[in-house]
Amino acid sequence: MIVNRDPNARGPYTAFAEVAGAYERGRPGYPEEAVRWLAGDEPRDVVDLGAGTGKLTRALVGLGHRVTAIEPLPEMLELLPAEAPGAFAILGNAEVIPLPDAFADVVTCAQSFHWFDHAVALPEIARVLRSGGRLAVVWNTRDDRVSWVARLSAIIGSETVDEDDVTLTIDKSGLFGPVETVLFEFEQLLDRETLLDLVLSRSYCAKLPPDERDPILEAVGHLYDEIAAPDGLRLPYVTECFRAKRRG
Repeated sequence: MIVNRDPNARGPYTAFAEVAGAYERGRPGYPEEAVRWLAGDEPRDVVDLGAGTGKLTRALVGLGHRVTAIEPLPEMLELLPAEAPGAFAILGNAEVIPLPDAFADVVTCAQSFHWFDHAVALPEIARVLRSGGRLAVVWNTRDDRVSWVARLSAIIGSETVDEDDVTLTIDKSGLFGPVETVLFEFEQLLDRETLLDLVLSRSYCAKLPPDERDPILEAVGHLYDEIAAPDGLRLPYVTECFRAKRRG
């Protein structure tokens, strides 16, 4: 089952409130070349929408961008300042962005775009973007072409990004120009506990009661014990990036 595309399987976004610490410990960051492609090389005013604990935020700050991070869950947002110092963190959501018109050069959405009510959020994103500003969307997706990763996904559920879900949604709004796409690849080095945190941080696992969640974590632990090298496990990802300029 492709859990991230099934609203019933993935559960509500509020499930992340219970696992904010696991999210911060277990989730990977983003390759620098991907961040540069999304936001640009020159310092810009960037709004990181649905910022979570700041996984993308810190990379944007590190490249010199002036970043306003917006996150709807207080439990996630309270971890962000320590992890992404220099960013301005605000409680809010994509459907009612608490910023003035023409505020930003770039709006980024990392692992968050599929949670939005697009009919409401895309006009809001266009509102806060300056003329010619850019919407930039990104997901890290486990590379199931690798056999042991496919085994992991068989335990916890697969996750994919359908390009049409992004391009058609943005195109349908009529607010943005053509959508550009590019892929990057990287690996995340994990120890046993970090892999378990990664699994727990997925909303479709976090929402489960303990009697359903514990067997999943036990099976993942057994997989780690079977295949990990002495220095841990390298989990391959494909980073899928999309960007489009605001019209007008």
